[in-house]
Amino acid sequence: MIRMRIKCPWARRAVFAGVPALVLALGGGCKPGEAPPAPPRESSASTPVPITVATAVSAPVDRTLPVVGTLFAKDEATVAAEVEGKLEKTMAEFGDRLRQDQPVALVDTDSYTALAAQASARVAQARAAAVSAGRDLGRQVELRRTGIASPADHDAAVANADQSRAALKAAEAAETVARLNVERSRVRAPFDAAVAERIAGAGDYVKPGTPLFRIVNDDVLKFIVQAPESHAPNVRKDLPVVFTVDAYPARSFEGRVFLVSPQVNAATRMFAFGALVPNADHALKAGTFARGELILEPAVPTVFVPLESVFSSSGISRVFVVTNDVARLRGIVPGRVRDGRQEILGGVAAGEVVATSGLSKLRDGQPVVLRVPSP
Repeated sequence: MIRMRIKCPWARRAVFAGVPALVLALGGGCKPGEAPPAPPRESSASTPVPITVATAVSAPVDRTLPVVGTLFAKDEATVAAEVEGKLEKTMAEFGDRLRQDQPVALVDTDSYTALAAQASARVAQARAAAVSAGRDLGRQVELRRTGIASPADHDAAVANADQSRAALKAAEAAETVARLNVERSRVRAPFDAAVAERIAGAGDYVKPGTPLFRIVNDDVLKFIVQAPESHAPNVRKDLPVVFTVDAYPARSFEGRVFLVSPQVNAATRMFAFGALVPNADHALKAGTFARGELILEPAVPTVFVPLESVFSSSGISRVFVVTNDVARLRGIVPGRVRDGRQEILGGVAAGEVVATSGLSKLRDGQPVVLRVPSP
């Protein structure tokens, strides 16, 4: 058995602590009053962490409100028959483009043309009767002046003349209605439009009000959307709206706000507004779903930082702002991601420096050293 006499009190205690401490005590010797060696130190928060950084920049960006909605025709109508009869002919199909007053159907036009001719003949007959009655009245007036005609004959002539004039007016009114019916038997487009649906066909018997066509004016469309009530003060007439549709994903369309609803939907807390969209080339179709942005304010100076500099902690977006080689934790108000950069609505000013790497090793007040990124 090997016995050792250990003079140093702290070394004597090390026997019970383990072999490494004992070896240290034996190898280093011991002098009276000497303190035990300090244990090895772990890396502390004062050790700089190597990071890369980027500068927050300012760029002009439109302040926008994302919107989704549906395109509607500015004007649409159901063209109906205005007279009764057999539908002789339709002169338009769905998809056809019509000009205002262009004929699209004929409803028993021959019959109504004949009735108009008959009404014209009755007018001529009534006019002749009125002329004859007027002449008789003139003779009776002359005979009455000479005392030859009796008062009864004079009164009868006056009544006959009045009745003839009234009959003429009635005949003329009937002729006007007959000619109007001839015109109504030729159904015409009420405005420039495209045929969305043909409802009736040749041979159908129609009455006034029977639908024949449904037409839409798609030269100009209405983009109707819903917006949160919190944006009510910002939505005004003439603001531009830019949007896309699935049929043309690479093409942008533009319109301008022309109406804003005065009422908020109590169930959804949204209000509607509409934009007029020119559609001269008829690329857009009524009923199409569209998504886009309402431009509330153009070219607003906006701060951007690299997307990799932003992280989320406890539901709050944060960055590390580097000042004098010290990283400071700061909460931010994020906006939208644009071209790989994070829009900052609050929390970081243009020109400030943010950390872009080593974020997991940083904490508030952590010293840092700039690391040149590898090429």
